[in-house]
Amino acid sequence: MSTFSIFLVLITIVCFLLIIVIMVQNPKGGGLSSSLGGSTQMGGVQKTTDFLDKSTWTLATILIVLILLSSLSFSGSLSDSNSKIVDEKENIAPKNTTTTPAKPVETPKK
Repeated sequence: MSTFSIFLVLITIVCFLLIIVIMVQNPKGGGLSSSLGGSTQMGGVQKTTDFLDKSTWTLATILIVLILLSSLSFSGSLSDSNSKIVDEKENIAPKNTTTTPAKPVETPKK
């Protein structure tokens, strides 16, 4: 299994977890925390909101790091091989050819 495939699997898992954490949250402050009831439950409403907020940011950070690392892994595998996207012969500037400008057209005088 290549390193890119490993990164792809990890990115997929983190995306799935991030979707679950975001879906549990309610944009109006309810979500999972509203179903827990009062502060007598485990941790209370505020603790659940803090946990979901921190887990969202943590998973988002992990996702960004995995994407950056996978892109470095992907570009590193291209630089090792001799394949190039742009042919080197096309990078050579064309030779300067001098052309004579066309003779301006004169308008007849009245």
